[in-house]
Amino acid sequence: MKRFFPLIFLLLFLAIIAGANIYLSRRFNFYFAIENTRLLYLAFPATTAFMVFGMMPLSNSTKRWGNIIYMLAAIVMGVLLYLILSVLLVEAVNIFAHFSPKNRGILALAITSLVSVYGVFNAWNVQVTQQEIGITGLSKEIRIMHLSDIHIGHFRGKIFLEKIVRKVNRQNVDAVFITGDLFDGVINLSKESLAPLTDIHKPIFFVEGNHDKYSGVQMVKNYLTEINIHVLENEIYHWNGLQIIGLNHMAADSETFNIHTTGQKNTIKSTLESLSPDKSKPTLLLHHSPDGIQYASNHGVDLYLAGHTHAGQLFPIKYIAGLIFQYNKGLHSFNETKLFVSQGAGTFGPPMRVGTKSEITRIHLKPIK
Repeated sequence: MKRFFPLIFLLLFLAIIAGANIYLSRRFNFYFAIENTRLLYLAFPATTAFMVFGMMPLSNSTKRWGNIIYMLAAIVMGVLLYLILSVLLVEAVNIFAHFSPKNRGILALAITSLVSVYGVFNAWNVQVTQQEIGITGLSKEIRIMHLSDIHIGHFRGKIFLEKIVRKVNRQNVDAVFITGDLFDGVINLSKESLAPLTDIHKPIFFVEGNHDKYSGVQMVKNYLTEINIHVLENEIYHWNGLQIIGLNHMAADSETFNIHTTGQKNTIKSTLESLSPDKSKPTLLLHHSPDGIQYASNHGVDLYLAGHTHAGQLFPIKYIAGLIFQYNKGLHSFNETKLFVSQGAGTFGPPMRVGTKSEITRIHLKPIK
């Protein structure tokens, strides 16, 4: 049954897209009394096709034209989402307000424009959030910065990373932990893009994410290693009294379906069993997605850092993400294990955030006797 999940999801997605196209075509024909009714019935599907085929085949394009098409298609994805939501909102309000058809159309377009522009600006406004977490057995206070899902690629590059590094350096932390999806595509995959990280004169630890894999994970790791970043690959590293476990991106166990890790033999369960971490030591686990916390807890992990979810990134998708991911954002507890899920510093697909925020998190680890 698991192997049919991607197909079921695809069919459901296509059905929703088809219904949305028909609905928008009919509404805008009605709003603006367009005589040629075929015009919108062709325009909306064509725009949707541009969105799909402009993103999927070109996600790893290094050509200038490919980059432009990908960026336009990703923006169109966000705009279309808020166009249909704006139309639905206007139609609901119109039950009581009774606007003319033309005014309804203008209002829907205005709301779409405002929300889309806000979403772009909100996505670029990276916020520093704060967390304080107690760790049993820790000998002293440690301040760390958690970064995740920066997504250097079509929309973001060296300048964006420089902005993040400046914020990190102002926080006076002892170390930086990056839990994957540093890259999103190969267009900016270079050692030069990572140069800003050398301005952080503290230890930096990295584990891969699914988008790093799509971009060329070995090259990503090679570049990071060359600038003296600790790349952890299913291993344990001891630093400053902490036992740090760094895992490659993998499913929780062999029974758990994960579209990003299909075909992999290693799981969080099996890898932790083979590593056999010392349960008596204060332990930090790094993994891209917030999976397998029960296995982390079984092996004495005190704090599990993850990202991946983007907290859903866009309204109302953030509520769907809350249903898909048991731990979607923020701080959670499972037995004696704390789990912190970052909303991420970057974005995937539309360069927008509505109802979520781009964040990097300063975590103050305090000893618990």
